[in-house]
Parts: sequence; structure tokens; C-alpha cells
Amino acid sequence: MALDTPKVHAWQPEHLRLAVTAAGVALWAWNVDNDDFTMDEHGFKLWGRPWSERVTFEELSEQIHPADRDRVRAGFTATRAVLGPYETDFRIMVGHEIRWVAARGQGHDVGIYGRTMFGIFLDVTGRKQAEEGHELLAGEMSHRVKNLLAIATALTAISSRASDTTQEMARELTQRLSALGRAHDLVRPLPNDQGNAALLGDLLVVLLAPYDELGAFKGRLRIAVERMGVGHASATSLALVIHELATNAMKYGALSAATGTLDISSAPDGDDIVLTWLERGGPRVTVPEGDGGFGSKLVHRSVTGQLDGSIDYTWDSEGLIVTVRINRLRLAS
Repeated sequence: MALDTPKVHAWQPEHLRLAVTAAGVALWAWNVDNDDFTMDEHGFKLWGRPWSERVTFEELSEQIHPADRDRVRAGFTATRAVLGPYETDFRIMVGHEIRWVAARGQGHDVGIYGRTMFGIFLDVTGRKQAEEGHELLAGEMSHRVKNLLAIATALTAISSRASDTTQEMARELTQRLSALGRAHDLVRPLPNDQGNAALLGDLLVVLLAPYDELGAFKGRLRIAVERMGVGHASATSLALVIHELATNAMKYGALSAATGTLDISSAPDGDDIVLTWLERGGPRVTVPEGDGGFGSKLVHRSVTGQLDGSIDYTWDSEGLIVTVRINRLRLAS
């Protein structure tokens, strides 16, 4: 018994129209002699124009983005000399909206009929926006990597000058870089278009968590700050400041004692936010001699330079009090 063979149905004009519509393709025809330009209904919708039987290419090109207009006009004229298929992407303005359009056709007068060339338009706005997003992300990542490398280079130099042995240098440098890594991991998109940032409280908790585990009891570090975002650039600088203060507290201050405590709070002050670092329960505090070591200089440079703020120390007999004033806009950047 012979097997049944599938029936092949010829494509009908209506089938082609359904396929074109489903693909979001707009059809156009251009008379190369009199500049008449016609499109199907989808084409007029794409360009945001009311339906009309004809429009000149010159009239249509007035909607092309000024930065692309001359290129597109010259390109369409030049396509007649192009051998084979061509594609050109450009922006059009529909009211206040900018759309990306891809024009495709055959050059070298291939398929020309009665002095009229034919082709299609495609709305490629989504693809172009995705490409721009990827380029922006790549540029942002490159910028961050360069910044981190510059910081790592500076930290290496500082650690080498402040350390007596290579082991000490390696330990201090590793701890500083680890603090930067923890801060970097926290930077993420915030809701309501607040940008990419880490919440101030989260950043402080993560940076200081290792020190909380070294005491006689949990919870000897208490953090009560307002809810606000810290931008990726400022998060790096703030991480260095907190790490240096915590390291000193572990060596000489309240965190060197098993029952010592550390309280960090914030208060608004005009365009600034004021952080208070309060140590209690540690050894008796005395005012250090000299201008401080490289760590202290790093803290001062980070606060005054990167954070556009100031830092003051109060050597109270019961424990160190550090007041850090930071510009809000700089902290969010």
C-alpha cells in the first residue's frame, strides 16, 4: 500500500500578508526617479504617521534623528550601487520617543520594477537598547576595575612602607583588600530608581561582622544608622575607613578587650550625614604622639578626598570617639 504524501499548499497573497504581519515587518517602495515613497499600514504606524497613499523620501527623512539624517540620505542613494543585499540602522523621532529602525533591501537595482525599489523596515529598538545597555555595563565594569587596581596599587605601597616584614605586609594588605571585596559585593540596584548602591547599615554590618565574632559575647557591635544608599565609588572609600578604624580598635581600643563594645550611629546635619564611632570597655585611651601612621593618613585622605568630608578624634578616657562627617551626595555616588 502506497504511503500518503503530505499535500503542499501554494502560498497565497493573504498567507504572505499574515506572515509579514506576524514578523512585524513593514514594507516600503521607493521610486528612484520622482522620490515617491510608499509604505504599508505597519510602516506608517512604525513612523508614527497617519496613513496616506504617498510620501516623499525627503519628507520622511525629516523624522530621522539629526545625527543620522545625512548618513541615511546618502546611504539610501548609494545603495543603488551596492551589489547584493544591504542593511542600515538609524534612529527616528516619533514625538518625544526615539525608535531604532533597520532598513533592508537589494542594491545594484536588483529587483527594481518600473523604476521602483522595494524593501522592508524593522523596529529594532529593543535590540539597540540591549546593545547600549551592554556597552554601558562594559564601560562601567572597566571603570570599576581600573579604580580597584589603582586602589590596590596604592594600598600595596602604603602597606610596604608601614610593615616591618613581608608577612606583616601580606597580612595587612590581604585584610584591606578583603574589606574592599566585601563592600564591592554589596553594591546592587536599589528600588525606586535609586541607582546601584549598598545600604549604609548593611555595609557597616558586613564590614564589621568578623570583629563581632572575636569577643566574649555576640552583639558587642551595635549599629544604628539611617537607611540610605552608598554608591559603589564611596562604598570602596568607606570600606577602607571602617577597616582601618576597626583594625586600630582591635590592636589598641575597645575591640582588643573581650567585653569591649563599639556603637556606630548617624545623625543628619544639613547636606551632611554625621557618623559617630564610640568605643567603650577597652583599655584606657591616651592621645597618640605624632601625626599617626600610614593607616591614619589613609583614613584622612579617604574621608577628605573621596568622601568630601572631615574626621575628628576625641581621646576620651573611657574610649575613643570618632566623628566622621560626609557629604550626602558624595556618599550616594
